[in-house]
Amino acid sequence: MTAPTRSATPRRIRYAILMCPPAGLVLLWLDRNLSLPKKILRSLFTVFYTPIYAGLVLGILYQFFGLQEEWRGGSLPHFTWSKTLPDYDRLEASRRDPTNLPPFTSQAKASVSPYWTEFRGPRRDGHYTEKSILTNWPPIGPRLLWRQPCGGGYASFAIANGLAYTIEQRRKQEAVAAYDAASGREIWVHRYDAWFQDAQGGDGPRATPTYHEGRLYSVGGLGDLRCFDAADGKLLWKKSLIVDNESKLLRYGLAGSPLIADDKLIVLAGGPGRYTVAAYHRVTGEPVWKTLHEQQGYSSPMLVTLTGERQILVLTGSRAVGLKLEDGALLWDYAFLVRDGNTIAQPVLLSTNRFLVSGGYGAGCACVEIQRTATGFAARTVWRNQNLKNKFTSSVLQDGFIYGLDEDLLACVDAATGKRKWKDGRYGYGQLLLASGHLVILCGNGDLTLVKATPDQHRELARVPGIRGKTWNHPAIADGRLFIRNAAEMACFDIGAK
Repeated sequence: MTAPTRSATPRRIRYAILMCPPAGLVLLWLDRNLSLPKKILRSLFTVFYTPIYAGLVLGILYQFFGLQEEWRGGSLPHFTWSKTLPDYDRLEASRRDPTNLPPFTSQAKASVSPYWTEFRGPRRDGHYTEKSILTNWPPIGPRLLWRQPCGGGYASFAIANGLAYTIEQRRKQEAVAAYDAASGREIWVHRYDAWFQDAQGGDGPRATPTYHEGRLYSVGGLGDLRCFDAADGKLLWKKSLIVDNESKLLRYGLAGSPLIADDKLIVLAGGPGRYTVAAYHRVTGEPVWKTLHEQQGYSSPMLVTLTGERQILVLTGSRAVGLKLEDGALLWDYAFLVRDGNTIAQPVLLSTNRFLVSGGYGAGCACVEIQRTATGFAARTVWRNQNLKNKFTSSVLQDGFIYGLDEDLLACVDAATGKRKWKDGRYGYGQLLLASGHLVILCGNGDLTLVKATPDQHRELARVPGIRGKTWNHPAIADGRLFIRNAAEMACFDIGAK
């Protein structure tokens, strides 16, 4: 009688488990010659071995094939062969030789009125009302006016008098730049040594510049506050917010866009520190008042009127506060804590005495009502839930309904009750604006999307390529032109109604 030979099948299975655990596991359970206990034991080994195998493969891909990880807003990193980083050589070459761009003319300068002069528009609410926009986009998308490389960072644009202003990271310098809105030609640039670095979120400045009556105000990632002549870029005055207020830099840099309120320039100075909210005279740069001592968030101050009182609305790292415009005195506060002080989304005014706060990291959202009392003001919760978690984005209000990204899904919430009407459509950790009853969404991957703002159902009308790569920057609209950018390129599209 011939002695039985050992089957080659288990050897193939062992090799498969070592080289590709999922395939090995399938072969293991398809093999009819193995007993159930052996299948279970080898399956357990495969489960414990898989993370080791994955680590080895990733290590090889990182070391020899250029794989990289890029944080795009979720709980896990996104693996890519090409991160969204500025190409400085290409950027510098384009600025040296802009022969492909038409000249900046007085006619082009007059075509754009001072409308979208600050972060998220004239009221910082993400509403574009200057003129109607095109709501039936062609299959290829709105007409591209210009596209070019830019420096790093997460700032948006302020647009006035034919110029589009932003702040970028260019190598080891921050660069405040003015571009011809019609052609994209760089008109002036002011550079200074500053380089905020963050391995997770990304390098560069975060705060959108603010234009007001011929002056431009910018805040860099490290807290450099500068005032310029908006026409030619001449530096008028500067401050270090960290030094001047004896404050501390936030983990992800200073992100609050400067706010003009009468003759005051309101800024957030990081923290905690001696002072973390400050007002300077917008013309001279002299301090007017300084207040609060706690860590600030990453949103921007807003000038609002609540319960008939004109005031500054600020989200700190742990609460919403109303500050008296004249001297910075605290009018009221409302506890709203986002993990690690990551308050990023802008508050949304819902009525004459109510506003929305929202945050990611499990914070959810709340409708806050400000009431007059015998001694001043008080804040109370109208409703609070998890139906809208604005992580990086900010929501908009339309006809009593709130539209915003719940993490990376678009949601519609009833402003009166907090009940969700619908949640649908993945847009990444992008940004959105409201125009002509539609949501213009700049997706987290740079795509442009048009969605009808209706509580009845999610209605996506168009999705077209915009710019390439991770995009957390807010879009801006002026004179029917849509301005978008990320850390590598910028573009302008004509979305005005004909």
